[in-house]
Amino acid sequence: MSLIYSFFIQCYGLLIHVASRFNPKAKAWIEGRQLWQEKLRKQIPKERKVLWFHCASLGEFDQGLPLMKSMKEAEPSLFLLVSFFSPSGMEHYEKREKIVDAACYLPLDTLQNARTFVKIVQPQKAVFVKYEFWPNFLRALDEKHIETDAVSAIFRPSQLYFRWYGGFFRRALKRIHHFYVQNEESAALLKSIGIQQITISGDMRYKRVVQAKEIAMQTSNELLASFTSGSTTLILGSSWPKEEGIVRDALLHLGEIKLIIAPHDVSEQHVASIQAMFPSALRYTKLEIDRKEKQLLNAQILIIDCIGQLSAAYRYGTIAFIGGGFTGSLHNILEPAVYGLPLLFGPKHSKFPESDLFLQKGFALEVNNHTDFTEGFNFLLSKVNSLRTEMESFVESQIG
Repeated sequence: MSLIYSFFIQCYGLLIHVASRFNPKAKAWIEGRQLWQEKLRKQIPKERKVLWFHCASLGEFDQGLPLMKSMKEAEPSLFLLVSFFSPSGMEHYEKREKIVDAACYLPLDTLQNARTFVKIVQPQKAVFVKYEFWPNFLRALDEKHIETDAVSAIFRPSQLYFRWYGGFFRRALKRIHHFYVQNEESAALLKSIGIQQITISGDMRYKRVVQAKEIAMQTSNELLASFTSGSTTLILGSSWPKEEGIVRDALLHLGEIKLIIAPHDVSEQHVASIQAMFPSALRYTKLEIDRKEKQLLNAQILIIDCIGQLSAAYRYGTIAFIGGGFTGSLHNILEPAVYGLPLLFGPKHSKFPESDLFLQKGFALEVNNHTDFTEGFNFLLSKVNSLRTEMESFVESQIG
């Protein structure tokens, strides 16, 4: 099975090379890994202990941040290296707290790459956040007897580890010294394949969003405060075209509200397509400085056409419609929940256990079309004050 896995990994690398000719993300994936050994040798100091965190992307980085921060505070001399698989992590992690000493792309998971990476880094400890347990990297760490933990890990019965043909991947998991999992189901699944070194520790994103809220509340975004002042405000967060189309079709039935759209894709082409749907919409980055107040006073719709503003923007919202629920890539629902915003999202959320929890508690509603959305929005609006208090308290209670 190891040979078959290696063959597929090499094929994956080849496909990414082909895709890089016409796909910007694939191009960034390839370019970021060029000369990775030389780059890594320059980054890693010989005189300091290295703590290595691997995060698939920016969401997992946010999830691991509270632990990274606490470990660095406990031992300030540690050198914190963070690796990412996707370009979105590498391109945006610096917009968070400045605690990372170095960041890099994780090389393709071949045994040679993994052994070379571990030899250069020589981490005191390796921590994998949530998922992406690469078999060859785990093997290379095990060969060097390096302690390896998984944090905020979450598992589903459909994953390869729990299939009859998943023995190769089960053996890889068993190289991890300890699993800190999000829920009881994940613990039970691991026990079913003979893994006992488990602690149920919850989802670190709860602590992360509370910390982010505390920072955001120290300052004010005057532009968003002016735009939303005294109004019921719907925030369309990390939206895809499906959510944008639903809101367009429902908008006339939502009463006098303000709308903030923060699209998942902030490319000029996509933002232009949103403006075509909502011709009166203003763009956050193109408001005229000397006319901002007058523009915002008369506007109903604002497009946040840049990265890094959404999580703090939820502070100014009333209800949030979260993107990715029609693609299976639901955006972080805890970011609006920490401000007490009732939630709406599409039906493809099975990979995100917090979504089911919020549905059960009545903090969120699932929608399939603009009719569902309109009814759901008006229902949540009728209960918004009580829900806000309940949601804020619940998120706080989940820390730890």
